[in-house]
Amino acid sequence: MKANLGSFGAALKTKDLWVMNVVPEDGPNTLKLIYDKGLLGSIHNWCEAYSTYPRTYDLLHASDVFSDIIEKKGCSGEDLLIEMDRILRPTGFLIIRYKKPVIDFVKKYLTAIHWEQVAMADSSSDETDTDHVVLIVQKKLWLTSESLRETD
Repeated sequence: MKANLGSFGAALKTKDLWVMNVVPEDGPNTLKLIYDKGLLGSIHNWCEAYSTYPRTYDLLHASDVFSDIIEKKGCSGEDLLIEMDRILRPTGFLIIRYKKPVIDFVKKYLTAIHWEQVAMADSSSDETDTDHVVLIVQKKLWLTSESLRETD
């Protein structure tokens, strides 16, 4: 969601995956570097909806996108979570690498948007990155009690 130089997408290049790198509109335009690596990319303002037609995604990787949205642009963090939920396919995963206050903000909404925490790693033991946390969540399939009765 904030592709930077496309390194995360490049790490997945050998896998049988379709990766879309999204560069923020107000940051450095690194699309040429992403394209030079043979990857796909686009520029987007995350205060607006992201056009995903005709697909949804199995994995979102968000690193430092919340500060751009909330602090710099004054947009709603809740709206960004709802947009992530819309983009993410049921049973898909979200990896968020951020500072603890943002991770706590996201964790506050996990139940409401039917996401389940899969793993969390604190990098406080790592000398190079003392204040970042990695949170991995999975989007659950939304089912009503009526739909459960119909499958019996």
